[in-house]
Amino acid sequence: MVLGRPASCAVLLLTSTVALATQGRGQLAAAEWPGFRGAGAGTVADDPALPDRWSATENVVWRTPIAGYGWSSPVVWGDHVFVTAAISAGAEPTPIRGLYDPGDEHGKARLSAPHRWMVYDVDFATGRVRWSREIRNAPARVTRHIKNSFASETPVTDGERVYVYFGSLGVVAALEMDGRVAWATEVAALDGRQGFGTAASPVLHDGRLYVVHDNTTESFLAAFDARTGRELWRAGREEVENWSTPFVWAHGRRTEIVTAGRGKIRSYGLDGALLWELGGMTVNTVPTPVTAHGLLYITSGYPGANPRPVYAIRPGASGDITLAPGATSSEFIAWYQPLLGTYNTSPLVYGDYYYTLLDRGFLLCHDARTGEQVYGRRRISASASGFTASPWAYNGRIFLLSEDGETFVVEAGREYRLLHTNTLDEMTLATPAIVRGSLILRTQSALYRIARRAQG
Repeated sequence: MVLGRPASCAVLLLTSTVALATQGRGQLAAAEWPGFRGAGAGTVADDPALPDRWSATENVVWRTPIAGYGWSSPVVWGDHVFVTAAISAGAEPTPIRGLYDPGDEHGKARLSAPHRWMVYDVDFATGRVRWSREIRNAPARVTRHIKNSFASETPVTDGERVYVYFGSLGVVAALEMDGRVAWATEVAALDGRQGFGTAASPVLHDGRLYVVHDNTTESFLAAFDARTGRELWRAGREEVENWSTPFVWAHGRRTEIVTAGRGKIRSYGLDGALLWELGGMTVNTVPTPVTAHGLLYITSGYPGANPRPVYAIRPGASGDITLAPGATSSEFIAWYQPLLGTYNTSPLVYGDYYYTLLDRGFLLCHDARTGEQVYGRRRISASASGFTASPWAYNGRIFLLSEDGETFVVEAGREYRLLHTNTLDEMTLATPAIVRGSLILRTQSALYRIARRAQG
């Protein structure tokens, strides 16, 4: 999200993120969008029906106001579009755009008013709210940054149920597609080192739901039975805060759960046993890992920190794979860039290229297989307040959504070329869903379905 000074004053992004076992399969036709960034980590197969231009009035199929405050991203299955929010019984501080030092007053605000923790199901065709379900009515149990929300974790769905995690309340829940609560399980809700709130989303894989909660009291990664909500195992972690969603990395050798962290990157087996770990991260770890070309890309990049790393990791590692001083590769690290990491946005791998969207409004491009630079920093807009939503791509275009609600459309490839800008004129931190010729985009107050007018 935002920030100014180093660690003690930092601000995290807080667009939630979510993962599915299907993440990272590359460019897929997006019939469904079950979790944060979809099955292809922000990329989908080319589709001439997908929109290239829009505004608050152009190519808008519907716009639906969403009650409450939340930065969870929309997920889509069939004719269901799910989002979450928290509705306060008291006054909410107004979020401020951009990167800045929030100070203690806004960096760890304790909002004592009760909140209604909500899940919404919006009809894909009409934009009508099919149902809304209150999970709890209670005060938050942790503080939060002024730019964060108490509903920043993105839901995840398998088409049979939708699963939600409210980290600031300490509740994991499953809802049937008709809105009935199948189960709800209480977990710890504890403040992190800076009190900025939570945002790491749940991960769904093979009948299990995984949740990470790093804090100053008792950090953990836990596995739950998706059918019953029963906790199956819990692995303790030596971390103090984290907003990065775990990633289920299924490759030819095994399936593992990879977690980024302030202290270390760690990978766990499906039984919770530690497989490997890697030191050399930075404070305020937010981006979600991405897989492509047989590699797993993991990054963190608090502004001004050193390092701000990107690691491209090969499968099959075990033990401590931390790089030796001065090294940029090893048996299990294909390449390493010490100062390429992003703060809030997750990276985009589109075709042969690894794109980095820096929060302050620069785009960079590297060879995804080798890490070699294709082009360096290119200023997207001098007037944009900042970038928190992760980039997405289709039809040879890269889309960069600023916190001001402006989407900058850039031509993909070896040369940087800004094509045009689409404006919604409202604060936006959530990353859109792309499904069946439509973009589902969330602003601070509403949910949009955007499609070419012929798609309406």
